[in-house]
Amino acid sequence: MRQQQISHERAQAERAHLQSFVDRFKAKASKAKQAQSRMKRLEKMAGTEAVRAERPFSFQFPVPGRLPDSMLQLEDITAGYPTADGDDLNIILRDVRFSLEAGERIGLLGPNGAGKSTLVKTLVGELDPFSGERKAHKDLKIGYFAQHTVESLRAGASALDHLQDKAPNATIQVMRDFLGTWNFAGERAFESVDGFSGGERARLALALIAWDKPNLLLLDEPTNHLDLDMREALADALADFDGALVLVSHDRHLLGMVCDSFWRVADGDVESFDGDLDDYAKWLRTRGATSKKAAKAGAVAAKPVVKIVPDESPEERRRHAAAQRESEKTSRQRVKRIETRTASIDSELAALEIQLADPATYNGSTSEMMRLGQRQTELRREKEALEAEWLELYETLEA
Repeated sequence: MRQQQISHERAQAERAHLQSFVDRFKAKASKAKQAQSRMKRLEKMAGTEAVRAERPFSFQFPVPGRLPDSMLQLEDITAGYPTADGDDLNIILRDVRFSLEAGERIGLLGPNGAGKSTLVKTLVGELDPFSGERKAHKDLKIGYFAQHTVESLRAGASALDHLQDKAPNATIQVMRDFLGTWNFAGERAFESVDGFSGGERARLALALIAWDKPNLLLLDEPTNHLDLDMREALADALADFDGALVLVSHDRHLLGMVCDSFWRVADGDVESFDGDLDDYAKWLRTRGATSKKAAKAGAVAAKPVVKIVPDESPEERRRHAAAQRESEKTSRQRVKRIETRTASIDSELAALEIQLADPATYNGSTSEMMRLGQRQTELRREKEALEAEWLELYETLEA
């Protein structure tokens, strides 16, 4: 029942978000294709009945103090990292022109290793570009989340200790009330983070970001360690956030619910992607041919450099190459199995929807009706998980 309610809430939230986009942009030529794409997605979405509305907890990102119109720009940026010996440059992104206006909500798409995190670090100012200019409004206030944000929590300190570090003049009660909204209520606020799970540490890191009332959120895989309830609460909070947002995530539901537009990071380029997540999945399927054409045209391929360790013997190199080929073969086989299973799920869902649309179904056994509804929810959840896995595998293979 809880799974069905969560499915219902997600569908309703996504419907509202898609419809809002269509209503705002269907008359604008520059957004017409995106609006049509969202209209098609709305038509494909099947309904799920509500069961119950409560959720263990919810939270909100505070309303930003100021929202400057032009928040952040990157102009002709070349970005990357020095090589290990420091004598050369490992260029990941070239000629990047990227701007953020108030209220924009952008999802970054691209194969693993293509430079999404590099772009986010450049936007934050954590990574200095090799060339070009980063311009930030004087009132810009960034809330940045990445894996190292979680890892940087102080060993032995409590949630309250971390918040006191940020706000030494705030009262204990105000801080405890705030932490309670992030599910660190009562004595939990005083417990050491050493005993926290990965999801609890990520939740605390997000709470510390929210305390600062940012007007721009830059989030790099924020849901990696979060449980289902926290993912849903985060999706709701981001959907209601008044500031601007740049999001990197493999969570298709989160991307579809909170992002109005997408940018694709691939082959050294950062460019606006005129489509939705279904269009991106199609692009991934055809990327092999596209990459070959781009390589012939002299495009910069943002691929990880495979280094041969000087001390390796020819036999060791052959073993490593064989292991890499076997890993790729296993991944491609898994991709095919996922595609086969997804097609089977689609067929079963279509049959279930016919049954659930038949009035005779509701005149029969209540237990049978509940079984059909439960099966529908299970299949949708399995399909969603498979789609996320497919996307990640495909991005890894193409990288």
